[in-house]
Amino acid sequence: MTREELLDDIVAEYGLTAKWTGRTAPSPRLMAALAKVPRDRFVPDASEPYAYENTALPIGHGQTISQPYIVAIMTDLLDLTASSRVLEIGTGSGYQAAILAELVERVFTIEVVPELAARARMTLQRLAYSNVEVRTGDGGLGWPEAAPFDGIIVTAAAPKVPPPLVAQLKRGGQMVIPVGEPGDEQILTVVTKTQDGTVRRRDTIPVAFVPFTGNAQTLRQS
Repeated sequence: MTREELLDDIVAEYGLTAKWTGRTAPSPRLMAALAKVPRDRFVPDASEPYAYENTALPIGHGQTISQPYIVAIMTDLLDLTASSRVLEIGTGSGYQAAILAELVERVFTIEVVPELAARARMTLQRLAYSNVEVRTGDGGLGWPEAAPFDGIIVTAAAPKVPPPLVAQLKRGGQMVIPVGEPGDEQILTVVTKTQDGTVRRRDTIPVAFVPFTGNAQTLRQS
């Protein structure tokens, strides 16, 4: 599949899932980001021939680079602007961070696997994404000194929405996170913090993500 065919496939999948997500098509800004970021630079050499397939691919250490449609819809559901500051939990390959970097002012991204964090940092630097900061650590704790964030995106499934992440979400901001226990159904969930501080949740589509490996106690608080 070519990059152009992948973009067409993402648009088609938007149409198929619109009744659950509320999104009928990617915005022109998001489409431009998807067209620009070279996904082949974020996958292992053995996976390069499949880089523009609309599917998740292994990147080592039991982790994956997400399906491009899922990257697109998760980004879309955050309702970001050019001045947004975003926290990503689960850097992985760095591809999602690169898409975000095309759309927002600043991206803070945390990866628990040191080798993946180092590789992603190098790739992002080589592609001149100077507005992305990569940290190795426990994503369940967030990035308190850089908070609050306009958007938070979590690229691993957690049994609960981590309270520290909710606390670091700006009023009026949104978090997109897959919620579900390992082996059970996971649901892509949108968490909104209203201007008065009320937290609301909306379920969208079923997904399949690797499990969140942050602090277990943090993840199981309600």
